[in-house]
Amino acid sequence: MTGRSSLTIVLAAGEGTRMRSSLPKVLHQVANQSLLAHVLAAAPKGAGSSLAVVVGPDREDVAVEARRCRADVATFIQRERLGTAHAVLAAREAIAAGAEDLLIAFGDTPLISAVTFERLRAPLKDGAALAVLGFRAQDPMGYGRLLVEGGQLVAIREQADASEVERTIDLCNAGVMAFAGNTALEVIETIGNANSKGEYYLTDAVEVIRGMGLTAAVIETDEDEVRGINTKAQLAEAEAIMQARLRKAALEAGVTIVAPETVHLSVDTVFGKDVMIEQYVVIGPGVSIADGAVIHAFSQLVQAEIGKNASVGPYARLRPGTSLGEGARIGNFVETKAARLEAGVKVNHLTYIGDSEIGAGANIGAGTITCNYDGFNKAKTIIGAGAFVGSNSSLVAPVRIGSGAYIGSGSVITRDVPDDALAVERNDVATKEGWGKRFRDKHAGLKKSK
Repeated sequence: MTGRSSLTIVLAAGEGTRMRSSLPKVLHQVANQSLLAHVLAAAPKGAGSSLAVVVGPDREDVAVEARRCRADVATFIQRERLGTAHAVLAAREAIAAGAEDLLIAFGDTPLISAVTFERLRAPLKDGAALAVLGFRAQDPMGYGRLLVEGGQLVAIREQADASEVERTIDLCNAGVMAFAGNTALEVIETIGNANSKGEYYLTDAVEVIRGMGLTAAVIETDEDEVRGINTKAQLAEAEAIMQARLRKAALEAGVTIVAPETVHLSVDTVFGKDVMIEQYVVIGPGVSIADGAVIHAFSQLVQAEIGKNASVGPYARLRPGTSLGEGARIGNFVETKAARLEAGVKVNHLTYIGDSEIGAGANIGAGTITCNYDGFNKAKTIIGAGAFVGSNSSLVAPVRIGSGAYIGSGSVITRDVPDDALAVERNDVATKEGWGKRFRDKHAGLKKSK
């Protein structure tokens, strides 16, 4: 809704004890992003939009996550838990600044979308003082029911207070609301202490608004979008829904996913054109895959950049800081970390490349290891363009292998190798004719004598 300023308040104070975790509920992750981050990403942004997050006392970790996600966020502390309306008033200062629209959301609903926030604001533009997000529940038991008459919301009836007829209603309250900014603070401050627990509920806003002669509206969305997370089982359900969304979006963008139900994506995964993803691939956060690249089966990628027409796997593990140039090949049982491989590099099997730079067209043989850690510090291996490293070699960093150089198979390289040189490090082979037969005969005789 262009031209209207908005304030979004996200309530993130819930501890989620049913999660059975010391981690705050909203810091649990779906598609490798915190629940809170998903909500903040969906909230309105840009000119005229402001954002506030209400956290519990001693929850600086949640405040830090909020600031990491959105530079424009202000955080407020709800020191007593006296209900949702009380939590919103913790951000009274932000509300008083006078945005045209006030959105109230919850930090444990990661599936909500920016489109839904915008839809929720639409009735305010048409004169409503309040818009409430509702959904048709498959099983409405336990949810507050939205009572609508003549197209207007007249009440939110909690399960315990609902009549038998009202309990048959399947239009339920999602808890997400939008208030007209010119009356929002007055409405929320008017909500009284009207329940046995001494708490202040946002659901009472409907009654307050109608008492002021104003109107309230309902916007419907699907049940999946407003799923709240309170248990690990619900977290897993939300993960499944998000993965289905991400796979669908990737397929619609032209990515070939051989067996979509076996592939795990992250919310920030970036795909180029004509990318292929085979079965059982796990893509963690911070991964971009350029045009024509293929990720073969049973591979795992985290914080990695895959160049055009590159090939990864099967059974490869690319750890943070990996960058593959155009046409680079990473084969089966190869692990990389903090490694830049330029165009056409081949690392085809059974190899570890860490803290390394490898020039274009270099070939790294099977069983090669860059020995980058001495127990205290990391050191770098640099391999020049067109170099050939023979199988089963150990490159002890810090070390530099020159362009076009050859490393003989089975070598342990501890010193720099010049361009176009051959480096071989092997002990002489000592051969003792007949030793094997004598050894077997001796031990066979000892065994027989026992």
